Amino acid sequence: MRVAVITFPGSNSDHDSYSAVKYCLQEEVEYVWHQETDLSGFDCVVLPGGFSYGDYLRGGAIARFSPIMTTVTKFVADGGFVLGICNGFQVLTESGLLPGALIRNRSLRFLGQWTYLRVENNKTPFTTHYTHHQVIKVPIAHGEGNFYVADDQLDEIESANRVVFRYCDREGVVSEATNPNGSRNSIAGIVNVGQNVLGMMPHPERVADSILGSGDGLILFESLREAISKRGSKTSGSNVTAA
Repeated sequence: MRVAVITFPGSNSDHDSYSAVKYCLQEEVEYVWHQETDLSGFDCVVLPGGFSYGDYLRGGAIARFSPIMTTVTKFVADGGFVLGICNGFQVLTESGLLPGALIRNRSLRFLGQWTYLRVENNKTPFTTHYTHHQVIKVPIAHGEGNFYVADDQLDEIESANRVVFRYCDREGVVSEATNPNGSRNSIAGIVNVGQNVLGMMPHPERVADSILGSGDGLILFESLREAISKRGSKTSGSNVTAA
């Protein structure tokens, strides 16, 4: 398993993502600068959290034009796995790789706190090591984490079981009181139609070791490793290289 962690100007969770893969999962990982265009030999791409380009205009709006994103789009079409965390989720929606948009928190304040998530779909490549409706503890750190989609898109996402994580309390009860940012239907993470792209606002890479207050994030990376192993590694060079 070989993972690329994309670094944009303003990324700040790229080191957390790198450490989660290298030291907790003990798999091969490399930083890839946003101006690069080569993802050949990688099995998975992580778009990390942070404030790419200072979040000017809005989160992810400028980063989606970085040269690497053309290659990421082709990487997805080729079946590669992509995990977008926080700002990475914003980049994925801005790039059209996931539906919807991440808008300002309903409080209009930056939120940095622990949250509980309920695993809504444990059949995706990112969640097979969780159980259905398992409650996990994962932190958030964002000012624009309010997931919004139009009614028809929301119905489509829900009916297709593409909601992967939902904000809840420690018992797994979902309510407006446990929704930190105002996201529609308390959605914290979704996958694309092909289930090889996951975007989520909470930070699993920051809880990849129990010494950090929770080890629940490591389970996501372990699930992804198994999915890659079952599919077969793409490190032979079948991944794309943009011209």
